[in-house]
Amino acid sequence: MKPRVAVFSFTSCEGCGLAVLECEDELLDILRAVEIVTWREVMTERTTGYDIALVEGSISTHDDVKRIKEIRDNAAMLVALGACAHTAGLNALKNRYGMNEVKDIVYGEDGAHFDTIPARPLHAVVDVDFALPGCPIDKVEFLRLVKDLLMGKTPSIPSYPVCVECKLKGNICVFDKGMFCMGPITRAGCDAICPTRGAACIGCRGWVDEPNRNSHRETLEKHGLSPDDIMRHFTIFNNHTEDQAAHGG
Repeated sequence: MKPRVAVFSFTSCEGCGLAVLECEDELLDILRAVEIVTWREVMTERTTGYDIALVEGSISTHDDVKRIKEIRDNAAMLVALGACAHTAGLNALKNRYGMNEVKDIVYGEDGAHFDTIPARPLHAVVDVDFALPGCPIDKVEFLRLVKDLLMGKTPSIPSYPVCVECKLKGNICVFDKGMFCMGPITRAGCDAICPTRGAACIGCRGWVDEPNRNSHRETLEKHGLSPDDIMRHFTIFNNHTEDQAAHGG
């Protein structure tokens, strides 16, 4: 029997699910190898029986907590797709504030009627077998992930920083252009797409293993960024902390 795959979305723009759909030509090959049994964006049928759960989005309500635990209980394997599922992504920007303040800002006088908690990545609530980072996920990485899973291999992602990919592509360092960049401490695998196109890396793929934050902070200061600027850049995509997870935040 083909592996049964279900795709779920939590708090997110659902861009990672769209990135999967944009595989287009390769989707037919994927469908020959697996059976998609649940995916709200593309089908009306749903089931509670599946082997692999592909999940995008962060956990940001009490209902989300209950739902992701149910998904985990039904899945032999759970894969976190994209920054929101991997690190809580941009959604965790709200973690800088009290939740009552957040509700007041977003909903005004109706805020009391809405359920919200500090945004968390999936691994802060349930066991995650593998996480595919990025905002959105990279098509090539996703296809490699599917292939590895179908072959029974453990998927892997780079453990070196984006700077390595920049140098391999011959890019001029964005610091030399008067810009800031999180590439020295951000996990590679995106083919340095942002610096290559003239933008700076803002850390959407999360930190590389054992990042040298102190050295990078010195580099940012050297290029004229204040402590407030540095913290703002460091936490665009990485506001969730394990301390929040330990205290139910």
